[in-house]
Amino acid sequence: MAKASQLKPGKVAPMEAKLVSELPRGPGWQYEPKWDGFRCLVFKSDGSIALQAKSGKPLTRYFPEMVESFAALKATQFVLDGELVIPVGKALSFEALQMRLHPAQSRIQKLSQQTPALFMAFDLLRDGAELLSRPLKERRARLESLFVRLGPNARLRLSPVSHKFAQAQSWLRRAGGALDGVIAKPLEAPYLPGARAMLKVKCRRTADCVVGGFRYATGSKEVGSMLLGLYNAAGKLDHVGFISGIRDDDRPALTKTLEKLRGGTGFTGDAPGGPSRWSTERSAQWVPLKPNLVVEVQYDQVTGGRFRHGTSFLRWRPDKAPRQCTADQLVREARPSRLMQKLLA
Repeated sequence: MAKASQLKPGKVAPMEAKLVSELPRGPGWQYEPKWDGFRCLVFKSDGSIALQAKSGKPLTRYFPEMVESFAALKATQFVLDGELVIPVGKALSFEALQMRLHPAQSRIQKLSQQTPALFMAFDLLRDGAELLSRPLKERRARLESLFVRLGPNARLRLSPVSHKFAQAQSWLRRAGGALDGVIAKPLEAPYLPGARAMLKVKCRRTADCVVGGFRYATGSKEVGSMLLGLYNAAGKLDHVGFISGIRDDDRPALTKTLEKLRGGTGFTGDAPGGPSRWSTERSAQWVPLKPNLVVEVQYDQVTGGRFRHGTSFLRWRPDKAPRQCTADQLVREARPSRLMQKLLA
């Protein structure tokens, strides 16, 4: 667990969630909406403001309107955990967030005025005192107290919570557009930086994967499929599946992007073309890449730690570090119910 002296930008990682197929039930859980945005830690110390992405990289320069908003608050010291979101119409726009990661400050400044962000706060790591070791129920109470002291703020929101399973189910049914799912947190648990100490349920099964290699399309010099990887417990990158549904219009630019990353180690664990009854000569014909690109994909089922079928491209994830793409993201197949076991017997 991080010490109080480590509660500084770049020194502490946000607590993460493990993807599960169903929400837990019981009096010991707190449920929260999962917002579709950039996870962000906010550090304020004597007027200095820093925003940190989930990957550990700074976000401060990309969201000047948020820096201005936090600087205007009366509180002089705090560390908040939450989500940066950009509302567009009745939904949240992840694309608008990605557009902020631009090298030109003039462009960032223009977008901050056209599509200003909001911060949905859901945890408090410091408020005068360091709170990492304190249970969630105490951290939440202090977070709510902080918001009362801060008063109304145009860019800051207190993310709602509930202890009622029915409410969590209702949020899950409405997921999409603004909500990405529901998070469940143990009320008595401390804040564990970097650990998957929460549970999350999404309305669809998704995973963030590393692009470890690619194959050219048959008889073509353009990409035919991207090969996906996840890091295993030993820190090795295992091949877990592929994306082949690439639009023809996207192939030329994507091919150039991937070819610039040639020469990397590719998959350091299980690699394409390994021993398998489905192996073919072509399965070994793949190009290894430097593990720099992270992509979010949608999948249906997992068998033997791999996607059973091809996946669907959802979006690039420049806000996430490749090393954070681990195999424990995957939803494991649940055991059949007793009724199903009888039917299958």
